[in-house]
Amino acid sequence: MWQIISSIYFCDCGLRNARLNFRQIEFTHLLENVIYNELLVRGFNVDVGVVTKQVRTDDGSRIRRIYEVDFVCNQGSRRYYIQSAYRMIDEEKVRQEEASLRNIDDSFKKIIILGESTPVIRNEYGITTISIYDFLLNENSLEL
Repeated sequence: MWQIISSIYFCDCGLRNARLNFRQIEFTHLLENVIYNELLVRGFNVDVGVVTKQVRTDDGSRIRRIYEVDFVCNQGSRRYYIQSAYRMIDEEKVRQEEASLRNIDDSFKKIIILGESTPVIRNEYGITTISIYDFLLNENSLEL
Protein backbone atom coordinates (compact mmCIF):
# COMPACT_ATOMS: atom_id res chain seq x y z
CA MET A 1 0.00 0.00 0.00
CA TRP A 2 1.39 3.36 -0.94
CA GLN A 3 0.07 6.86 -0.52
CA ILE A 4 1.02 10.28 -1.83
CA ILE A 5 2.82 12.97 0.16
CA SER A 6 4.21 16.28 -1.08
CA SER A 7 7.67 17.77 -1.54
CA ILE A 8 8.87 21.09 -2.91
CA TYR A 9 11.19 21.27 -5.91
CA PHE A 10 12.62 24.28 -7.72
CA CYS A 11 12.19 24.97 -11.43
CA ASP A 12 15.73 26.36 -11.58
CA CYS A 13 18.40 25.02 -9.20
CA GLY A 14 20.67 27.98 -10.01
CA LEU A 15 18.06 30.44 -8.74
CA ARG A 16 17.57 28.26 -5.66
CA ASN A 17 21.30 28.32 -4.96
CA ALA A 18 21.52 32.07 -5.50
CA ARG A 19 18.55 32.67 -3.17
CA LEU A 20 20.31 30.62 -0.46
CA ASN A 21 23.56 32.51 -1.14
CA PHE A 22 25.20 29.22 -2.21
CA ARG A 23 25.25 28.00 1.41
CA GLN A 24 23.23 24.80 1.18
CA ILE A 25 24.52 22.96 -1.85
CA GLU A 26 23.68 19.31 -1.20
CA PHE A 27 24.23 17.10 -4.22
CA THR A 28 21.61 14.58 -3.12
CA HIS A 29 18.88 17.24 -3.08
CA LEU A 30 20.06 18.79 -6.33
CA LEU A 31 20.06 15.38 -8.03
CA GLU A 32 16.50 14.77 -6.86
CA ASN A 33 15.48 18.20 -8.14
CA VAL A 34 17.02 17.57 -11.58
CA ILE A 35 15.23 14.21 -11.86
CA TYR A 36 11.92 15.80 -10.85
CA ASN A 37 12.25 18.57 -13.46
CA GLU A 38 13.17 16.07 -16.20
CA LEU A 39 10.14 13.91 -15.37
CA LEU A 40 7.90 16.96 -15.71
CA VAL A 41 9.49 17.86 -19.07
CA ARG A 42 8.75 14.30 -20.24
CA GLY A 43 5.07 14.83 -19.43
CA PHE A 44 4.70 12.76 -16.26
CA ASN A 45 2.48 13.56 -13.32
CA VAL A 46 4.90 13.22 -10.42
CA ASP A 47 4.13 12.55 -6.78
CA VAL A 48 6.12 11.46 -3.76
CA GLY A 49 4.88 8.19 -2.27
CA VAL A 50 4.92 6.39 1.04
CA VAL A 51 4.84 2.62 1.41
CA THR A 52 3.66 1.16 4.72
CA LYS A 53 4.40 -2.41 5.77
CA GLN A 54 3.48 -4.41 8.87
CA VAL A 55 6.42 -6.49 10.14
CA ARG A 56 6.87 -8.83 13.08
CA THR A 57 9.65 -8.23 15.56
CA ASP A 58 11.69 -10.97 17.21
CA ASP A 59 9.34 -10.98 20.22
CA GLY A 60 6.29 -11.53 17.98
CA SER A 61 4.81 -8.04 18.19
CA ARG A 62 3.89 -6.14 15.05
CA ILE A 63 5.24 -2.75 14.06
CA ARG A 64 4.50 -0.54 11.10
CA ARG A 65 7.44 0.43 8.86
CA ILE A 66 7.18 3.46 6.62
CA TYR A 67 9.28 3.77 3.45
CA GLU A 68 9.37 6.83 1.19
CA VAL A 69 9.36 6.53 -2.59
CA ASP A 70 11.06 9.59 -4.09
CA PHE A 71 8.88 9.68 -7.22
CA VAL A 72 5.68 7.98 -8.32
CA CYS A 73 5.40 8.91 -12.01
CA ASN A 74 2.22 8.46 -14.01
CA GLN A 75 1.51 9.05 -17.68
CA GLY A 76 -1.65 7.46 -19.00
CA SER A 77 -1.49 3.76 -18.12
CA ARG A 78 2.26 3.86 -17.44
CA ARG A 79 3.63 4.15 -13.91
CA TYR A 80 7.21 4.16 -12.62
CA TYR A 81 8.52 4.17 -9.07
CA ILE A 82 11.85 5.98 -8.90
CA GLN A 83 14.43 6.36 -6.15
CA SER A 84 17.19 8.95 -6.41
CA ALA A 85 20.57 8.04 -4.90
CA TYR A 86 23.72 10.09 -5.25
CA ARG A 87 25.86 7.02 -4.51
CA MET A 88 25.37 3.46 -3.34
CA ILE A 89 28.78 2.69 -1.87
CA ASP A 90 27.97 -0.44 0.12
CA GLU A 91 25.35 -3.16 0.58
CA GLU A 92 23.67 -1.27 3.43
CA LYS A 93 23.04 1.73 1.17
CA VAL A 94 21.76 -0.57 -1.60
CA ARG A 95 19.30 -2.19 0.85
CA GLN A 96 18.20 1.25 2.08
CA GLU A 97 17.48 2.52 -1.45
CA GLU A 98 15.76 -0.71 -2.52
CA ALA A 99 13.62 -1.08 0.64
CA SER A 100 10.70 1.07 -0.47
CA LEU A 101 10.70 -0.37 -4.00
CA ARG A 102 10.80 -3.97 -2.78
CA ASN A 103 7.72 -3.36 -0.62
CA ILE A 104 5.48 -2.15 -3.45
CA ASP A 105 2.98 -4.87 -4.34
CA ASP A 106 2.39 -4.18 -8.02
CA SER A 107 4.27 -4.93 -11.21
CA PHE A 108 5.04 -1.42 -12.44
CA LYS A 109 8.70 -0.67 -13.15
CA LYS A 110 10.95 0.23 -10.22
CA ILE A 111 14.09 2.27 -10.91
CA ILE A 112 17.02 3.71 -8.96
CA ILE A 113 18.79 6.64 -10.61
CA LEU A 114 22.38 7.09 -9.44
CA GLY A 115 24.29 10.37 -9.46
CA GLU A 116 27.38 8.63 -10.81
CA SER A 117 28.27 6.62 -13.86
CA THR A 118 27.09 3.00 -13.76
CA PRO A 119 26.01 0.40 -16.29
CA VAL A 120 22.31 -0.38 -16.51
CA ILE A 121 21.69 -3.17 -14.01
CA ARG A 122 18.51 -5.16 -13.24
CA ASN A 123 18.58 -7.20 -10.03
CA GLU A 124 16.67 -10.29 -8.88
CA TYR A 125 13.87 -8.10 -7.48
CA GLY A 126 13.27 -6.49 -10.88
CA ILE A 127 14.74 -3.15 -9.79
CA THR A 128 16.66 -1.36 -12.54
CA THR A 129 19.61 0.89 -11.66
CA ILE A 130 20.73 3.52 -14.18
CA SER A 131 23.01 6.54 -14.07
CA ILE A 132 21.78 10.11 -14.15
CA TYR A 133 23.65 10.47 -17.46
CA ASP A 134 21.69 7.64 -19.11
CA PHE A 135 18.47 9.02 -17.65
CA LEU A 136 19.00 12.56 -18.94
CA LEU A 137 20.55 11.75 -22.32
CA ASN A 138 18.11 9.02 -23.41
CA GLU A 139 14.45 9.99 -23.56
CA ASN A 140 13.51 6.29 -23.42
CA SER A 141 15.77 5.62 -20.42
CA LEU A 142 12.90 4.49 -18.19
CA GLU A 143 12.41 1.56 -20.58
CA LEU A 144 16.02 0.34 -20.42
